[in-house]
Amino acid sequence: MAYWLMKSEPFKYSWDDLVAEGEGTWDGVRNYQARNNLAAMQVGDEAFFYHSREGLEVVGICTVSVAGITDPTDETGKWAAVKVKAKEKLAHPVTLVAIKAEPRLAEMQLIRQSRLSVCGVTPVEWQVICEMAKG
Repeated sequence: MAYWLMKSEPFKYSWDDLVAEGEGTWDGVRNYQARNNLAAMQVGDEAFFYHSREGLEVVGICTVSVAGITDPTDETGKWAAVKVKAKEKLAHPVTLVAIKAEPRLAEMQLIRQSRLSVCGVTPVEWQVICEMAKG
């Protein structure tokens, strides 16, 4: 299993939207590295759901339910998408400020490539953020 972080602007698609839908399609990504990350995802992989622009925090964990699909919003067929299901809302959202302040997360892709909308997360980074979410 691999770990990821997926960013969404909450006014466009929020954690609550995913929960209400039951299963959402992660589409509309138009960055090649983020596309490659989406294409690398497998069913069962887990991802942090991160609210970008507003909130700037990890708010939940979702699970990849369908992998390897072509983005339904793309007419060229070159962009990737996945379907995800909400797994768990974090008891305490983990803010970007807290992530940047944690030395064990200094090399996290979220920090090093801040504009990347779909990032890889190492198992150690995953554990640290899960610990932080417990409060």
